[in-house]
Amino acid sequence: MRGIRIGSAFGIPIRLDLTFLLVLPLFAWLIGSDVGNLATVLNATFGSAMPVDALTAGSTRWVLGAAAATGLFVCVLLHEFGHSLVAMRYGYEIESITLWLFGGVARFTEMPEDWKQEFTIAVAGPIVSVALGVVSYAAFRVVPGALPTVQFVLAYLALTNVALAVFNMLPGFPMDGGRVLRALLARRRPHARATQIAAEVGKLFAIVLAIVGLFANLFLVALAFFIYIGASSEAQQTVMKAAFQDVTVGDIMTPAGELQTVTADTSVTALTDRMFRERHTGYPVLRGGSLVGMVTLDDTREVREVERDAYRVEDVMATDLVTITPDADAMDAISMMQREKVGRLPVVDETGNLVGLISRSDLVTAFNIIRTRGSGAESGTGLDRLSSEPEFARR
Repeated sequence: MRGIRIGSAFGIPIRLDLTFLLVLPLFAWLIGSDVGNLATVLNATFGSAMPVDALTAGSTRWVLGAAAATGLFVCVLLHEFGHSLVAMRYGYEIESITLWLFGGVARFTEMPEDWKQEFTIAVAGPIVSVALGVVSYAAFRVVPGALPTVQFVLAYLALTNVALAVFNMLPGFPMDGGRVLRALLARRRPHARATQIAAEVGKLFAIVLAIVGLFANLFLVALAFFIYIGASSEAQQTVMKAAFQDVTVGDIMTPAGELQTVTADTSVTALTDRMFRERHTGYPVLRGGSLVGMVTLDDTREVREVERDAYRVEDVMATDLVTITPDADAMDAISMMQREKVGRLPVVDETGNLVGLISRSDLVTAFNIIRTRGSGAESGTGLDRLSSEPEFARR
């Protein structure tokens, strides 16, 4: 979820996802078209007497819809800053805050595993929302009745901020309430096991929310879908992180002596022939024994078949290489592959010499082996030391 960067605050980039550009006008229209009913509810809730006729006259309702929707998303942004600033106090780096279809999301470079830190970070957002609701309500009480439009926006923000705080605290992992649940579970359980339990609760919550949404609001069905996917994804990521704890790239990579490589002056025809014979779709490219690039099957497709004898690997290879060191964590390799959208990484030492290659299939194979070896493995390599960790996730 990259989005369009619109600025930054406290060193945190603020982005708008394309879905936000669609949902903001939609929210403005929905609020504007229902100003009359909303004003009646707000009057009953806060014991006020905002004139419904004045609020729905002419274009006033649409101005109110735009103002209330914009104010709501500003509050969502502040909610995410609540999470982010507390996380920064604990030393965590925040990649960005993005506003999107379902509100906002703060992306951390690393999620906390200390339950106290996660608990504090998780509740910070709802606390900010409640505080914004209280401030909005106080301002609503101060604003004179001669300004009913301002009263309406403040009353709307007061009610919705508190409602959002309550909704966020429901156990729909990875929502705030789900993270609070995981933090409490992690007090007496391994983090991976606590994540699995919280994720299962989150999936159940998503199913219930989807059923309710079928009869109430289809927007809830879409939200339930993303909660379910988010719970599954984070649970998988956490179990994988537990499995790869203390495992380095050097433990998993194919060493240089076992690598299939090509030289820069190899013809594209010869390369595709090798790919067919060896069932490889990517090779490190060497010139004089030094790594100069990577070539994949996709690179060869850029050359027409009749020209493949004339073209050399150096003409089509990628030279802007993303590399990793053998002492890097295996999870760093996974994150780098996801971020750079590549399927393999050359492994180089501190002098830049090629010492191996790590691919997604290497990581998947290692993960499956770790999960099936059980807790009886003796200590030795990083893989051995980790063999018992995934057991917590299967009980």
